[in-house]
Amino acid sequence: MSNQYRKLPYQGGSPREISEVVNNAMEGKINSTGTVTLASGGATSTTITDKRIGAESVILFMPISLSAAATNYYPFGTFENDSTVTFSLADTPQVIALTDTHYAYGMSLASNRITVSYAGLYDIDLVALFSNSNSQIKNAFLWIRVNGTDYAHSGQRFAVVENHGATDGYQPIAMNHPIELDANDYIEVVGAVSNTDVQMEAFAAQTTPFAMPSVPSITANLTMIEPSQSTGSAFELYVSSQTTGSATLSHLPNTETDKTYRYLIIG
Repeated sequence: MSNQYRKLPYQGGSPREISEVVNNAMEGKINSTGTVTLASGGATSTTITDKRIGAESVILFMPISLSAAATNYYPFGTFENDSTVTFSLADTPQVIALTDTHYAYGMSLASNRITVSYAGLYDIDLVALFSNSNSQIKNAFLWIRVNGTDYAHSGQRFAVVENHGATDGYQPIAMNHPIELDANDYIEVVGAVSNTDVQMEAFAAQTTPFAMPSVPSITANLTMIEPSQSTGSAFELYVSSQTTGSATLSHLPNTETDKTYRYLIIG
């Protein structure tokens, strides 16, 4: 509800009424504020209906709930495979299986592809565990594809140590790379090995000889660093259109039911 400070009659008012209205206005007490709660359920736009809005009005916003102040985060996701990944052929690239989604906001996983909903500059972080049952050091390779095409400069090469007696050789790796993506682009992780004795190994959670969480064969973290400045995926909500009596707010997908703002209409 808007404030209901005294207004003067159109035909004028008494000196006392005029003094009250002018003094209130000088102290910022004007009838041009309201409250809006963003649409939820993943909505990317919210409409304000207010007869005081004009086509040229300036609308300013102030968060008044914790979710409004604290949850304007960029898209991100964590995807992994909790099973061992084997390679059927040496020196032959294959798309690495990503089977589990742990977090996903503004992106999704299907058929080993991470698809983003919004354009921007992203950072992808990969963590994997290679093992080698061969008695010789072997090589492993990882890189990124975007929309089925190898992404330039994203490759990494690793030497996986040989086995020692009955113990396989292990090489944990971590790599990251910035990637510029458009809305609906998808990412795949691609790997290859110089010998099929090399695999990406996973381990289940253990309780003995000590308790320890599971070890995924690969984890991929994708985070938007900076949104595009031309596609509407801005970090802050903004007025994307307005007309007499209403305004449309555009924002990142909202899942909070209490993301509430006070607004001020000027003009």
